[in-house]
Parts: sequence; C-alpha cells; structure tokens
Amino acid sequence: MGNGGMILLITIDPRLHTPMYFFLRNVSFCDLCYSSTVSPKMLLNFFADRKSISYTDCALQMYLSMAFANVASLLLAVMVYDRYVAIFNPLLYTVTISRQRCKQLVAGVYAVGLVDSMIHTCFTFRLSFCSSNIINHFFCDIPPLLLLSCSDTRINEILLFALTSCSAVISFVTVLLSYVYIISTSLQIRSAEGRHKAFSTCSFHLTAVVLYYSTLLFMYLRPTSSYSMDTDKMDSVFYMLVIPRLNPLIYSLRNTEVKDALRKAMNKLLAKF
Repeated sequence: MGNGGMILLITIDPRLHTPMYFFLRNVSFCDLCYSSTVSPKMLLNFFADRKSISYTDCALQMYLSMAFANVASLLLAVMVYDRYVAIFNPLLYTVTISRQRCKQLVAGVYAVGLVDSMIHTCFTFRLSFCSSNIINHFFCDIPPLLLLSCSDTRINEILLFALTSCSAVISFVTVLLSYVYIISTSLQIRSAEGRHKAFSTCSFHLTAVVLYYSTLLFMYLRPTSSYSMDTDKMDSVFYMLVIPRLNPLIYSLRNTEVKDALRKAMNKLLAKF
C-alpha cells in the first residue's frame, strides 16, 4: 500500500516530476514487486495444511526476488549520485541528469539486475536435490537450497560471494564516495539554511541505505558453514517484508516535498466529498 501510494503520488503531482523522484518511483516499484513475490505464497502456506511450492514456481520466485532486490540496491547508488550532482554542480544538474540520462541509468540498472539474477538461478537449479525436498525457509533463497543439494556447491558459493560482493561493493563505494563529496561540499556552504537544505535532501536516503545494505551484507556475504536457519529467517523477514514497507515512511516523513504533495492530494480528495 505504501509503495503503491508513493508511485501514484509521484505520478500525479507535477512538482515531483524530477530526476530524484523518478528514481524513487522505480525504487518503490521494485520494493512493491520484491515483497509481492514472496508474501502471497508465504501467507498462503501459513494457513495451509500442506505447505508446498512447485519446482518451477520456486525457480521463478528466486529469480524475481533476486532481480528486484538487485535493481533496488543499484538504484540506491544511482539516487545518491543524483544528489551528489545536484549539490556539487547545481548549475549543470539539468544537463548532467537529463531525462534521457535518467532513462539510460534505470535501463542499465534493470539489465544488470536481471542478468545477475538469471546467473544465480541457473547455477542453483542445475544442482541435484536428492536428499530432501523440504526447504527450511519461507521462500526459495540460495543458501537454504544449497544446503539441500547433494551436488558440489563450491562453484555456487564462490559465485554468490563474488557477484554479491561486486554488486554490493560497487553500490556501497558509489554511495560512500558520493556522501563524502556531499558532506565536504555542504560544509563549504556559508549560510546555515543552505547547509541544512543540502543535508535534509540526503538524510532520508542515507537512512534507507544503512538499513538496506547492512541487512544485505549480513545475509549473503558469509560461507554456508556459518548459515543459521532461524537467524536468517528473521533477517529475511526484515529484509524482504519490513524494509520495503518502511521505505515509503522514511521517504515521506523526512521529506517536506512528499509531505506537501500528500497533503495537497488528500485535500483534493476530501474536497470531492
């Protein structure tokens, strides 16, 4: 509901038709799709006597959940780059972050996310699962499936660590360097109002980044020997179901433009009644 509302609000309010909110709309779309790939089946199994998922559905669930997670992760890095350009070089902002450039960045991010997810899914489901077909998890994820396999999973573990590290490190380094430049540039602004405005535009994004990357790195950047089912179930619930629902609150409660747009939309809606 929150992400769908954010998408609708950005779409209908002309004041939010800027590059930052274009990226935010795509993040909300990914969060909505990401949680939707898992939560319906999870709720169905919660009330069902026989909890099951077909082989094809399991592969599709893994592919879609990983794809949207990868895209959302990379979009966070793109958003902080957008804020860096807006603060570091505001005069050339509309040229550097043009509408065409925004579409190219988003298209590239989706391409990387979809290809990365396809690689993981293909390598995971080429394994043999001959010992058990009971997944001790509430959705099809790589670590619990590797534990079920009777094949050699070393290539999968290396691939998981390498690709996740590459994606996470590139995104994290982009975010870190951009914020270093943002902070250093903001501190050079003479007026207190200007510094406050610069920091306030990034505060909500920084909150979302810390929540997202800390959970992601803890879940995937470790060997399967240290994998704990109970711990990772809780991590996955937080990562897949809680964070996507927190993001609309983070972006709206800490952002005056979104709050003003929401207030305007509510007033229009109430005026009709």
